[in-house]
Amino acid sequence: WRRRASRLRAAPRGGRLLDCCCGTGDLVFGLLRNDPTLEVTGLDFCAPMLQRAQQRAQHARGNATFVEGDVMAMPFENDAFDGATMGFSLRNVVDVDATLREILRVLRPGARFVSLDVTKAPNRTYKRLFDLYFYRIVPLLGGIVGGSRAAYAYLPNSLTHHPNAPDLRDRFARAGFTGAGYLPLMGGAIAVHYGTKGTNG
Repeated sequence: WRRRASRLRAAPRGGRLLDCCCGTGDLVFGLLRNDPTLEVTGLDFCAPMLQRAQQRAQHARGNATFVEGDVMAMPFENDAFDGATMGFSLRNVVDVDATLREILRVLRPGARFVSLDVTKAPNRTYKRLFDLYFYRIVPLLGGIVGGSRAAYAYLPNSLTHHPNAPDLRDRFARAGFTGAGYLPLMGGAIAVHYGTKGTNG
């Protein structure tokens, strides 16, 4: 799934790319493996995760930096990046629309934003299987392995009020992205959404 997002070319070779809600840097390092010429900045509000990402960066190839900050009020100038990505995080933000507008702000005209996340599968068979896994098995395994079922319940709960794939595409467009669309994966249980900042800003 992350490779699919990378192949959508969120940034040109040698470009400056932002990974929003980067966590410990999985997508950052994946992007750099695919294209070591990129300059990738990872942003996250969780300091312990960023510390782990910085430790990983010492043993990884490519140019990766990590910044602590809020994705809805990022510490970057307008038109700062040649592309942006987000992996499995957009459904967790407080305000999806505000987040999309803020990402648009920091992108240069012509730059693309690519978001990879779980979504509500339209295919009934996939939906039943995914719902069983996501809403029942994940919290159960969380209780067995992690000792707290409630701690893992946020994962399915985070999807409950998240827009479905077509609605999220429309919200990309309303935020100001041009050419907004999405690529469904796993019967529509996963989706890669994308949009471009217009050349007029």
